[in-house]
Amino acid sequence: MPVAPGTLLVASPALSDPNFRRTVVYMVEHRPSGSLGVVLNRPGEVAVRDVLPAWENLASAPRSVFVGGPVDARTALCLAAMRTGVSTSGMSGVVTVHSPVALVDLDSDPATLEPSLRGLRVFAGYSGWDSGQLDGEIERGDWLVVPGLPDDVITDRHSDLWGRVLRRQGTPLALLATFPAEVGLN
Repeated sequence: MPVAPGTLLVASPALSDPNFRRTVVYMVEHRPSGSLGVVLNRPGEVAVRDVLPAWENLASAPRSVFVGGPVDARTALCLAAMRTGVSTSGMSGVVTVHSPVALVDLDSDPATLEPSLRGLRVFAGYSGWDSGQLDGEIERGDWLVVPGLPDDVITDRHSDLWGRVLRRQGTPLALLATFPAEVGLN
């Protein structure tokens, strides 16, 4: 499957980089000039209410700011799952990534967006790749590219997202979900 907005990068069991070990990255942008995504399964220690109190009630559980990746941790990105039938066309402060998932401008008024959202997630930092870098990592076997679901972005079951995404792919990828976290302890 080609990388595109809305696809997931699932870290292979052999990827040992601590920034990405057993992560699931939601791709926001993939262009010849570079790629950008956010890690979906790394909740941070900071509560949304502590940094963006107006958005707290719209944030999906757990209501913490997730670690989107190792790049620019002072940048906040917000992804939302829109309600069924809601179009972002002409909607202020919202840009579709892969319908029904959209980027939300955190300077927008949350009250005007609330009726259109199923849930949202705030990320500090992001995962980024220069031109050709991600393609090289995929060819090397660091990442598996699979389809994403809107619920992946707002799930409260983030702790096992890596295994759940792999299991729903069917064999042979589903078998990777049984790979031990610490091979030496197996």
